[in-house]
Amino acid sequence: MDRTHGQTERHEQPTGGSAPAAPTAAATPAAAGPARVVSLTAGGFALTVNPVDGSEIEPLRPGTEPARPAKRAAADRAARAAAARPPVLPGPAAPARPLLEREEERERLVRLLGRGRSVRLTGPSGSGRSALLDAVADRCEGLAPDGVVRLSGYGQQQPGELLHALYAAVYEADQQRPGRAELLARVREIGAVVLLDDLEMGGSALDELMRATPECAYLLAATPDTRAPSDDSHVEEVFLGGLGKADCLELLEAGVGRALTDEETAWAGDLRFASEGLPLRFVQAAALLRQRDELNHHAEDDEEEEPGVFEERPRDAVHVPLPTLAEGAAPAELLASRVSESARAALRIACALGGELPHHAHLPALVGDTHADTAVAELLACGLLTPVGTRYRLASGVARALEEVGYGDTASEEARTAARHYAWWTGHASVVPERVAAEADAVLAALAGADVVAAVLLARTAAPAFAASLHWEAWERVLRSGAEAARKAGEVAEQAYFHHELGVLALCEERLDRARAELETSIGLRGALADKRGTVAGRRALALVVDGETAGAAASPPLRLEAPGGVAAAGEAVTVATPAAAAPKAAPLAKAAPAAKAAPVAKAAPVASEAPTTKVAPVAPVAPVAPGARVAPVVPVSAEAVTRMTPVVPVTGRSDAPTTLSEVFEDAFPLNPKPAPPAAPRPATTPAPAPGRRPGGRRLVLLAGAGALAVVALGTVVSLALSSSDSAPPEQGPAVSSTPAVTESATTTVNSGIDPAPEPPVSAPPVETSAPGQSAAPTPGRSPARTPSRRPSPTPPKSPPTTPVSPAPTTADPSPTPTVTGEPTPTTTTTQTGTTTSVSPVTDR
Repeated sequence: MDRTHGQTERHEQPTGGSAPAAPTAAATPAAAGPARVVSLTAGGFALTVNPVDGSEIEPLRPGTEPARPAKRAAADRAARAAAARPPVLPGPAAPARPLLEREEERERLVRLLGRGRSVRLTGPSGSGRSALLDAVADRCEGLAPDGVVRLSGYGQQQPGELLHALYAAVYEADQQRPGRAELLARVREIGAVVLLDDLEMGGSALDELMRATPECAYLLAATPDTRAPSDDSHVEEVFLGGLGKADCLELLEAGVGRALTDEETAWAGDLRFASEGLPLRFVQAAALLRQRDELNHHAEDDEEEEPGVFEERPRDAVHVPLPTLAEGAAPAELLASRVSESARAALRIACALGGELPHHAHLPALVGDTHADTAVAELLACGLLTPVGTRYRLASGVARALEEVGYGDTASEEARTAARHYAWWTGHASVVPERVAAEADAVLAALAGADVVAAVLLARTAAPAFAASLHWEAWERVLRSGAEAARKAGEVAEQAYFHHELGVLALCEERLDRARAELETSIGLRGALADKRGTVAGRRALALVVDGETAGAAASPPLRLEAPGGVAAAGEAVTVATPAAAAPKAAPLAKAAPAAKAAPVAKAAPVASEAPTTKVAPVAPVAPVAPGARVAPVVPVSAEAVTRMTPVVPVTGRSDAPTTLSEVFEDAFPLNPKPAPPAAPRPATTPAPAPGRRPGGRRLVLLAGAGALAVVALGTVVSLALSSSDSAPPEQGPAVSSTPAVTESATTTVNSGIDPAPEPPVSAPPVETSAPGQSAAPTPGRSPARTPSRRPSPTPPKSPPTTPVSPAPTTADPSPTPTVTGEPTPTTTTTQTGTTTSVSPVTDR
């Protein structure tokens, strides 16, 4: 895509080396432009991809809606199918490999697809699934009106992008990306045979893909570890196994180009047993034999040539033996050691990019060798590469085997080099967006392995190209990786750009919540940078989000304001028990009045029912039963009874139905509530009392229960009052006065010369007596006293014959100080042994 608006020019260099092609006269002024601007139609929006300030989006103006796209002609479909194949490699054309022992599978697949059935071709990696799909595509060209469409499912976990790829392959809509509703409407009209290689999804995702395209017959190629389709998908299963011994030998001879010796034939038989006859193993085995022949041939040539004066003649002839069975089963290391230096450098780049090999036009710039583009053909002939869509990647198991021998040691350096190269290439004016989309997997792999600076630069240049090529899955992945790299690098302006693009993408895909979050983040970052143009673009996109949310709220179903017809006039729900066996089918409800003139709810027609109904009396609260009381037996209710609930509808005096939400709440919660209507008289068919039960028994049970509750409450109040009046006892001491406050005694305190002077008494805080049934509130600023234990304290030790002296308080709680009088006076003391009060005489010796 040229940098000028709406012009497309293909000026990409054929070999893609280190320098771009010379621009033409039409492209010269565009090359000086600041950015590449592309206009697209995304659903109901007009999208302008602007790499400078961010993409601009606006609704389509009346009269500018795109017309219904037409289907492509057969010649156009053939051209697109050829462009979807891997590129032709430079150098001599490789000989075509024969398709052996697959005639039965091919005929079965063609027969099932001709009947309109979908088939899942399951086989391990290297079993020849892609080659079989090519053979089936040639036979199914005229089966469907829209021909044969070939897609790649590698890396696709959801059917969305596959549906868009199918739409673009059948319809002529190059600059249009339809919305969800239009996409589903258009793909339902496609009738084609779809060959989906490298399938990675199954289950509900695959069911969604097949339900969206009911007129298509699918041939799905997948590995055994891929999730299987659901049972309701009706997909036929065809398993692809290995080759027989004769076919393996024929494939090996075709790869080597000569007849096999007896030793090589025996070796091939052992290899077929070890590899289970996988065709890829024999393609690699043929490459090993070719390399062995070349090495032995060079050794023979060296022996025949006469050495120079200063050259040494080799002492012994070097003969390369056959590879071992282990090397034949895992030949990646041995094959890589015998290829050219450019091919080994390309393998290092592929290991750094997660198995993705860049286009052969990029290898001269990445490797530093002008002839490095021929390395792809060399690696493909060795069986180290496999085609995937429009590109090549390492075959199954090759990347792991090469990383174990040191090919991944320079992965970070190779990824950084690839990221900087792709940052220059994707931003060049001669590179069209479709070419960037074809290189999407390698670009994303380089972006994941590069440093933050190179990642920000690559994401900034590649994101507009992915958006213009309508490869929006890669666009989203690049934007998310770029936003994270910009955050780590501290590039606030670039971070704001990425969040703005993510918001625009979410808006185009009708994900309004995600679009609002991303756009608000971008507006905040650009406001901090005083970026006026970017802020305006973000606010315009945010206004479209608000409009979409408003339209979605208006399209939601309104509240039901009218009362349902046939509702009873009772203000409470009525539970009616009806035997299930005797309940006939209920008659239809009476026709309700129109909503404009709603009749009063009390006059609504009741529900017609011929079955006799009985109202169940409300259940009275169960009172505690006194010990020894006689309890009446409970009559069991039949398990077949059906409970029908009548909805509660507020009864109002409004003649018209409410039309606003405020009127609905006014009816449900009136400001001046009306008195409840009188209860309806109980029916005559009241249940008879149980035999032996008096009419007033229920009243007696209620009175007994109330008396029991009163006794329990009174006992609780008394116990709380007694516990609140008690005080914590001292740890030791013969007797403690129970007087709340200690005053000066009128008697003389006895003190001998040996005993220490008594400590001044400590005044105890006054005890507040609380009324019965009330708990004393704690004093502000003081922690509440600990509740005394109800357990009796152990018996205090006997006091010595000398005059006891009050011990010093050891606890934080203030306790009364015992006093000793000079004459034996009976003193009332209280000990913490339950509620027992004892009198102990105090004598003076």
